[in-house]
Amino acid sequence: MAYKLTIIVPVYNEESNLERVEKELSNYLKIAAVPTSVLFINDGSIDKSQTMIEDICNRNEAFEYILFKKNRGLSTAIKAGFDYTDTELVGYIDSDLQTTPEDFNRLLEHIDNNELVTGVRINRKDSFIKNLSSKIANVIRRAFTKDGMDDTNCPLKIIKTDYAKRIPMFRGLHRFLPAMILLQNGRVTQIPVRHFSRTAGTSKFGLWNRLIGPLLDCFAYLWMKRKYINYQVSKTSK
Repeated sequence: MAYKLTIIVPVYNEESNLERVEKELSNYLKIAAVPTSVLFINDGSIDKSQTMIEDICNRNEAFEYILFKKNRGLSTAIKAGFDYTDTELVGYIDSDLQTTPEDFNRLLEHIDNNELVTGVRINRKDSFIKNLSSKIANVIRRAFTKDGMDDTNCPLKIIKTDYAKRIPMFRGLHRFLPAMILLQNGRVTQIPVRHFSRTAGTSKFGLWNRLIGPLLDCFAYLWMKRKYINYQVSKTSK
């Protein structure tokens, strides 16, 4: 099958979630608005995640995986997904499934007129502290990036792959994907999506990497913005 969308799923010690991930994504592939495949990025898990991922891929033709030698973090996992994707579109969803794959169809309705479509989580089911730190972090990022996005950390996005591959990734850059598309003169938009409570596993992010870390990353983004190279070719003899 000629797939049009690859959904990358970063995984780090998510053995308690993977059966549900297989079920939800398999069900989504049956109703996906475009032909879709799934790419697991195992970020050096030390539990049973890899064994489960290999079993899932053996059972499902549209599922593949990449295994890191060591844990490298979410931004690296996303970059690997971009690097190994060869479809026109690349999507991203967290393996905790606090968002639903079904909402990819909502995002796909807007991708023709944009280079990135991101979800905005409505009626969030997180704790008060997590919600507050996320809101503060988004306010800070908007002030630095001027990207107009209300929820850049939403783990549900679709990007045109040629734009995704040109993003010069660094640690923490997964929070700045809309801003990096804007640096390429791309178009971005945000669409409301559903949000659910985590049913298994534990969050890999605490106060530091929800609030303090992103603040420091903003300065890295500003440095990159000043140095970023962007050009368009109008004519060539090649």
